[in-house]
Amino acid sequence: MSEVLAIQNLQQTFERGTINENHVLKGINLTMNKGDFITIIGGNGAGKSTLLNSIAGTIPTETGKIMLNGTDITRQSVTKRAKDISRVFQDPKMGTAVRLTVEENLALAMKRGHSRGFSMGVKQKQKEFFKEKLATLHLGLEARLNAEIGLLSGGQRQAITLLMATLQRPELILLDEHTAALDPKTSATVMDLTERLIKEEKLTAFMVTHDMKDAIRYGNRLIMLHQGKIVVDIAGKKKSQLTVPDLMTLFHQNSGENLKDDQLLLV
Repeated sequence: MSEVLAIQNLQQTFERGTINENHVLKGINLTMNKGDFITIIGGNGAGKSTLLNSIAGTIPTETGKIMLNGTDITRQSVTKRAKDISRVFQDPKMGTAVRLTVEENLALAMKRGHSRGFSMGVKQKQKEFFKEKLATLHLGLEARLNAEIGLLSGGQRQAITLLMATLQRPELILLDEHTAALDPKTSATVMDLTERLIKEEKLTAFMVTHDMKDAIRYGNRLIMLHQGKIVVDIAGKKKSQLTVPDLMTLFHQNSGENLKDDQLLLV
């Protein structure tokens, strides 16, 4: 399999030289192959979002190297990376333009990584394409092309955001706790949709989650972070046979500590 992402000795320290200095990532080494769907789990402050922010470019890399398809992107801007890296955030309100319609948001997504030059008009050919794509979500959103996206429910918006993030088939999609703000039923719907889109479009994806069951159920590889280091990295058949108690045991064996974060236990 071809290597999509390679992270070498990634270090990130916030507020260096002050009393609040925080060494968040401590030498992360990680490779990711095309088609991988990696779930990332860890307690608060483990470094999950910092890792995603580093890959996306929203946090400059302090030390280390990030390679995407063999190209060094360590110093690339967020804008330059946007053509190849898509992201879906926890808040359904992020990632969309609230006052624009569904079709206008989708038209914007089609220009990801390019000069926007956005016109308020959406061509008929685009409308038909968007209808087809929305119909695959099975949420009836193909009939809401002209609806202001800000008037939709959180689950509907997150489903559209997922579609927007995958329209141009990015090299890598980053899912940053993208179901955490949804109720359990809607969260399950969006997770099933996420899995289907990743499989059908043959995407490569990172998903940060606080839910150990979701981390185990979805994807082909699971990584657990603790205090800025990878303490569990399990894939393939071993991952498919993993249980929550197994994961807690692995964490204890590799870190020497017991899980204390309620957000990881109450799932």
